Amino acid sequence: MHDVVELRSDTFTLPTPAMRETMANAEVGDDVWEEDPTVKRLEALAAARLGKERSLFVASGTMGNLTALLSHTRHGQEIILDLDSHIFNYEVGSAAWIGGLQTRPIKTERGFLSPDQVRDAIRPANIHIPSTGLVCLENTHNRHSGTCCTPEEINAVAEVAHAHDVPVHLDGARLFNAAAALKRDVKEFTRPVDSVMVSLSKGLAAPVGSMLAGSADVIATARRIRKMLGGGMRQVGVLAAAGIIALERMVDRLDEDHRNARRLAEALAAVPGVRVDLTKVQTNIVIFSVARPGGVEALVEGALARKVRIHRISEQSIRLVTHKDIDEEDVDRALEAFREITRGWK
Repeated sequence: MHDVVELRSDTFTLPTPAMRETMANAEVGDDVWEEDPTVKRLEALAAARLGKERSLFVASGTMGNLTALLSHTRHGQEIILDLDSHIFNYEVGSAAWIGGLQTRPIKTERGFLSPDQVRDAIRPANIHIPSTGLVCLENTHNRHSGTCCTPEEINAVAEVAHAHDVPVHLDGARLFNAAAALKRDVKEFTRPVDSVMVSLSKGLAAPVGSMLAGSADVIATARRIRKMLGGGMRQVGVLAAAGIIALERMVDRLDEDHRNARRLAEALAAVPGVRVDLTKVQTNIVIFSVARPGGVEALVEGALARKVRIHRISEQSIRLVTHKDIDEEDVDRALEAFREITRGWK
């Protein structure tokens, strides 16, 4: 049990003692000159785990996604993506601002584009309209309660895109959560796509960083773009060292976070005034709605007064995210806080 129950995001995970120790002792060099041995170890490890030729250590998931977009496209092209995707909603419009790219967001039921939707959205050759430069997928899906799409679903979309010579990028910030939930090798999810970004600083608990993986050509281009974006971080092995621990030791414990999320969701479903779609709770994210006027504010403020931090994501919705710094006692404390606040609700 912890002094504060932090359920706002898995980005609040603290580095493990092993991470801190290996960071202090990391062998380093200048990574812009490709001479940092610890970064090289991390990039080789990530490429092997993700089944790609090469990988690149980047400062954040947002940088990883933008670097991928710029590596695959040219100014004036259009990217196809889900209306609720992280790239469209939470990356500061960087595709347009920096990349000169037009986004074509498509409404989906579960956050995952279907092959037919992609087929219909790919632009025909016509002087009046932009050409399609990239298809972007997200797995797990943040705004859809951490739901997963299967390798087969990814492959079906990729087949359509590739038939039109359009590459596919996978925003897999929490991809290891999807692999754990569906009991599949992570390489099955990445095999059909041309690039994939995975976060080290969410459920895997590293303090900083994400990995972008793809072919040697894609990563060579991405390395230049990372430098252009200010991502040449010099003696960055002190951070990469924690990423190695994240990939080697933190993946196999993700099922624990999923169990805690399920406990939260099932108990919340019985709380008056709260609605939870249990079919969407597959990984470590629980999104629930509160129909009662003022109920969201009451829950957020009441929980904070009880040292439970939760995140309001809309006028009627709250998101909870479990991670390695949330244990069963923390889940019980959070649930007790919710029950106290909603006592008397109907």
